[in-house]
Amino acid sequence: MPQHTLPATPPKQNVEDMTFTLPQPEPIKGFPELRWTGKRPFTSTQYYPAQLKERYGDPVDGWMNRIYWGDNLQVMSHLLKEFRGKVDLVYIDPPFDSKAEYKKTISLRGKTEESDLSNFEEKQYNDIWTNDEYLQFMYERLILIKELLSDFGSLFLHCDYNKNFLLRSILNEIFGGNNFNNEIIWKRKSATSYAGTKLGVATDTIFWFSKSNKFIFNKLYLPLSEDNTQKYISERYKYVDENGRKYKLGDLGNPEYRPNLIYEYKGCLPPANGWAVSLEKMKQMDAEGRLEFPKKENGRLMRRQFLDEYKGQLIQNLWLDIPIVNSQAKERLDYPTQKPEALLERIILTSTTPGSIVFDCFMGSGTTQAVAMKLGRRFIGADINLGAIQTTTKRLNAIIAEKKQARPSLLENDGKPYLNFEVYNVNHYDVFRNPVQARDLLLQALEIEPLESTDVFDGMKDGYKVRIMPVNRIATRADLNPILNGINYREMEKRMEAAPGSPAERIMLVCMGHEPDLAASLKMDIGGHYSVDVKVVDILRDRKDLTFKYDSEADAAVENGELIIRQFYPRNLLQKLSILEENVEDWRQLVETVA
Repeated sequence: MPQHTLPATPPKQNVEDMTFTLPQPEPIKGFPELRWTGKRPFTSTQYYPAQLKERYGDPVDGWMNRIYWGDNLQVMSHLLKEFRGKVDLVYIDPPFDSKAEYKKTISLRGKTEESDLSNFEEKQYNDIWTNDEYLQFMYERLILIKELLSDFGSLFLHCDYNKNFLLRSILNEIFGGNNFNNEIIWKRKSATSYAGTKLGVATDTIFWFSKSNKFIFNKLYLPLSEDNTQKYISERYKYVDENGRKYKLGDLGNPEYRPNLIYEYKGCLPPANGWAVSLEKMKQMDAEGRLEFPKKENGRLMRRQFLDEYKGQLIQNLWLDIPIVNSQAKERLDYPTQKPEALLERIILTSTTPGSIVFDCFMGSGTTQAVAMKLGRRFIGADINLGAIQTTTKRLNAIIAEKKQARPSLLENDGKPYLNFEVYNVNHYDVFRNPVQARDLLLQALEIEPLESTDVFDGMKDGYKVRIMPVNRIATRADLNPILNGINYREMEKRMEAAPGSPAERIMLVCMGHEPDLAASLKMDIGGHYSVDVKVVDILRDRKDLTFKYDSEADAAVENGELIIRQFYPRNLLQKLSILEENVEDWRQLVETVA
């Protein structure tokens, strides 16, 4: 089976403005289309740059696993540039529209007394939607997921009774009903207590759709140690051949009519549809002792299936053997809606091969990424919740440490486990910490073509020479000096002579806040003789689709081996509180999380 082969040429991508065009599902003849109030076609999406925040481990064959913090619509828009048509498996456990708000209890020791232990609930995410908002939310993300899948790729969508019937309709529209493979029913608990007159709910639904009919599929079997498997063996494998091998009998008839397989073999007449195997194969099975000849008249020729070759019962679409993560489980992280590793292991083994890229854009506690790492698959994960990023980072680092300690040579063997990952921000940038990184980020975000020589100008955009101004404060008139010193006035004179009436120079200033007369000041300082077109792009004001943030700061110290946090300063939140005239005295009311 081909591995990691790129699909046919993807739909057109406009590289100039980094906008990706998305093919629209064609109407399915004979099938209804799901409609909702405000349904909007999703025809294109913008590229968003990513900012590297953390790195753990070293590349393996040039590959680093990736975790993204950000809205998964923007994350997937970022990934299209590099991974369109390259992902073999997407598993998502999205919001179920359960009308619930998920929280996690955090304990902090107070700063006054050792016994002062305060608990608070850290909000992880809520699952409260109007019906139409939820359907549009899922519709847009499923379109992007399909674009990321390879021709051999599959999507497993985890849901429950709240919206599964609607999600199935959307999946049919986007992927096509002919690419629906299975509706998997997972029994997540044995019993449930409930009030009222309806039955308790003990199952979830997992829809399996593929990109095409060439999808990866590996048959899996229940372990022989399972009680139901042992019962099956004792009931079916009740015959013993001359060599002492246990076997059961299987039918040799063909389920469909095959005239070319109708023949008589050693006096045994063929079934009405013909045999299941050719004459040559029948002779081979006979020589290997795999045929059971009838012992009475009108009996049937049967196939012997030996117990020592039995792999177990093939796994079907009813999954009763994987319990939910209980409070005593080693893998439990106390993360809301955490799914068991055994569930993801089954899905990943079914639909990937070693080295496949696995993607989960509703990452949560990182179960998909953890299992992918253990199984030697490459992975990408994304979540909008900071708590999910931190939980997953801690979990993956624990796996890396455990694997390297258990087998130091793990990275050199044929399995190529990818014990590494990087953490990125998408559209939530810390542009103020590192000016050099900020410059590159802004060049990407504004689709500016960088210049090799950056003494004066950083790039070109729409005929303008672009200067990136200081990013950690507002731009002032004093910041114009490098431009004034670097302008080639002789070249400006030549352009004015060649094109009278046209600007001799076009300059774009990119800043994070600026003095109101910045453009006028630059024109005046250059001189009235020269016609100059100056444009100021203020990111904080002009680019509403991009979000920039300041790093939080803390007054902290290590005392007697313990980290003491005296004060916490979330600069973005303090700005908002100042505007709202809110006063917060305890830093613990402001902290996003304590890691």
